[in-house]
Amino acid sequence: MVEKKIVVQLSHGLHARPAATFVKVAASFSSEIKIVKKEKTVNGKSIMGIMASAIAKGEEITLIADGADEQEAISALEKVLLEQE
Repeated sequence: MVEKKIVVQLSHGLHARPAATFVKVAASFSSEIKIVKKEKTVNGKSIMGIMASAIAKGEEITLIADGADEQEAISALEKVLLEQE
């Protein structure tokens, strides 16, 4: 299992379009993906869970990946969260 704290840099946070991109990237890995914001944990492959988390620009979240390709998953998902729209 790999955990990484990330400060979201997307200009509008993880709203609909970036959330869809995040889920698409997450789904391409076999690892289980989770996002932790404060005390709440959501499935990183669930667009509804991510949207309900209302993750804004500048918020710190923890990405967790657990599985055979966990390191690659964390790297790819970090890029999605740090890209400027």
